[in-house]
Amino acid sequence: MRPLAIKQERPDQVSGADYSGPAAVETTGVRLKRLRMRSWRRGTKEMDLILGPFADTELADLGASELDLYDALLSENDQDLYPWITGAQPVPDRYGALLARIGAFARIRPRTP
Repeated sequence: MRPLAIKQERPDQVSGADYSGPAAVETTGVRLKRLRMRSWRRGTKEMDLILGPFADTELADLGASELDLYDALLSENDQDLYPWITGAQPVPDRYGALLARIGAFARIRPRTP
C-alpha cells in the first residue's frame, strides 16, 4: 500500500494571502521568545550569561526600534560582543546606547551563589 501524500500549502500559495515571509507574521510575543532563545544560545557561555538574563528581564521594556537593534546585535560574533560589553574594544556607534544598557545590567544584576 502506498503512503498517502498530503499536500501542504505555504502561506504565500493560499489564494488572497498577502505574505512577505516569516517576519511579516511574527507577533510581538513570538519575536520576544525568539530573541530570548537566541540570547541564551550564543557561541560562548560568557555571552549566554550576559545576554540571557538581560533578555529575560529587559526585552519586554524595549520599543520596536530597540528590538530591531537588539535583533541586529544578536547577529554579531560573540568574539566582538564580549570585548564591546567589557570595554576592552571600542563599541560601534550604532550599538553604543544598547550595549551600555546591557553592560550596566550585567554589572548590577543579582547573582545566585
